[in-house]
Amino acid sequence: MSDATAGNLSQAAAEARRDDAAQTGPMLAADGRPLKQSLNRALRAQKLRALALIAPLLIFLLVTFVAPILDMLFRSVENQIVSETLPRTVIALEDWDAQDLPSEDTYAALAYDLHAAVERRIHTRLGSRLNYEETGLSSIFRRSGRGIDDIGEGYAEQFIALDPAWEEPATWISLMADPDWIEEQAAWAATETEMREPAFRLAAGIDDMLPETADAYRSFALTLQAEARNPDSPTTEEPWNTVFLALYRDLSAGAEVGATDGPEIARAEVMRLQEAAAAVSGFTPVDLRARFADIDDGWAEMPIWSTIQTFSDPYTAGYFLAAVDLQLTPGGIEQVEDNQRIYMLLFQRTMVLSLTIMGLCVILGYPIAYLLSNLPLRTSNMLLILVLLPFWTSLLVRTSAWKVLLQQEGVINDLLVWVGLVADDARLAMINNQVGTVVAMTHILLPFMILPLYSVMKTIPPSYMRAAKSLGATNWTAFRRVYFPQSVPGIGAGCILVFILSIGYYITPEIVGGRTGIFISNRIAFHISDSLNWGLAAALGSILLALVLVLYWLYDRIVGIDNVKLG
Repeated sequence: MSDATAGNLSQAAAEARRDDAAQTGPMLAADGRPLKQSLNRALRAQKLRALALIAPLLIFLLVTFVAPILDMLFRSVENQIVSETLPRTVIALEDWDAQDLPSEDTYAALAYDLHAAVERRIHTRLGSRLNYEETGLSSIFRRSGRGIDDIGEGYAEQFIALDPAWEEPATWISLMADPDWIEEQAAWAATETEMREPAFRLAAGIDDMLPETADAYRSFALTLQAEARNPDSPTTEEPWNTVFLALYRDLSAGAEVGATDGPEIARAEVMRLQEAAAAVSGFTPVDLRARFADIDDGWAEMPIWSTIQTFSDPYTAGYFLAAVDLQLTPGGIEQVEDNQRIYMLLFQRTMVLSLTIMGLCVILGYPIAYLLSNLPLRTSNMLLILVLLPFWTSLLVRTSAWKVLLQQEGVINDLLVWVGLVADDARLAMINNQVGTVVAMTHILLPFMILPLYSVMKTIPPSYMRAAKSLGATNWTAFRRVYFPQSVPGIGAGCILVFILSIGYYITPEIVGGRTGIFISNRIAFHISDSLNWGLAAALGSILLALVLVLYWLYDRIVGIDNVKLG
């Protein structure tokens, strides 16, 4: 058959297939759907069933593993307490040059913020937070909480002396509240309901006429209503003294209290405001800076203001800087004092001692695992029980036992003196230092090295060593070139287990490590349970996590994570 004839036949066959496909359409499944669509539907259903099967485990991992880590990372940079507790002060300090003490406006903003924080009982939390950055600020905020009610008291007395109606809550409600809110509040008060009072709303335009007063009064009203256990109503409570301070500042600044386009307030209130506006020029002014200094001298010094300004952002790198012995100051990042540099030393010590413990575990665990894997099964099982025995004993008991054994008057020193290796007056110091930490943790973590090694060595056929020897290799050469390379996956698995467990241990170093044998984990535990500096603890934990990931990456690049086997 010629090529031209064959080509014509192929073309005719292709045209025939196209005509057939055009007449019959796509291939259909048994349910009448196109085969491709039916196949995709079946595969999608299989994927959904598989996802449903692993969903409980996936949710468990997200809740118990991923979520805590994400929360830790967030806490290491979160700093919203400053801006949320002192919002007006933070804004007032935005343009402060940190050369002189802030202006009276800033002190007034602090008075409004601090009074609300004291009523909400959160000023001590703020003091504790700032005390992490500047020692002594916690006590300043506590003392200020006790004296904040005195700020503005002088103006309150002068307004009330001018017109006793300023002392009445009804006067302020008539002046400040939205008429609709007044009706809603009256309807709410008329009914015996367990629902909370309607949230206070300002009258339209009052914040334009009296901006500071409206802001201070709204803070007062909403704080009263937000009281968790015994909420009060602004209709029954006299405003804070800081509200009178705000009214004095607004009227002194020339507020147009008689403007025709201002808020619709009662004629009596307008006249009262006009009377007060005319009288404030004769009031005895209050030096806010001096009043705060009377409460605590710290408010007349620069450090507290610099600290508030520096840590006013909702997110901060201050915790991470503190975790590496640096600090954030108005002038930039600086190193902390020499006597305060502890975290870098602890990180270095944690890494060095963890690697030392890991190395000792390899040296001690390898021959034990080799022996277990080459003994008869009955004997090796009995010895394996001895290896597992520490798992059945409390960690605290094992650590306490080492505390007894390693003392200068302990069993080991007595034995060394008895055999004559050390003199009685030169007993070894093996406890409350790094030696105690290394010895105790090596013993505790040794099973985590032996078990992966044993499970890998058990799978190495003895015939390989016999074959190597039959080919002329010595025992050492056969071990080095045949047996050892096959046991490397077990070494890798054991090293990862021991090292990661070592850097996170804190009970054993705390008991036997003393001052020089503790790890960074001990400081993390201290900040979580004692100092309550969770931000710094989270930053230290995040750095530790990053170090582990970097080492894991290096291990993968050098050894290969595929070589890690547990059996």
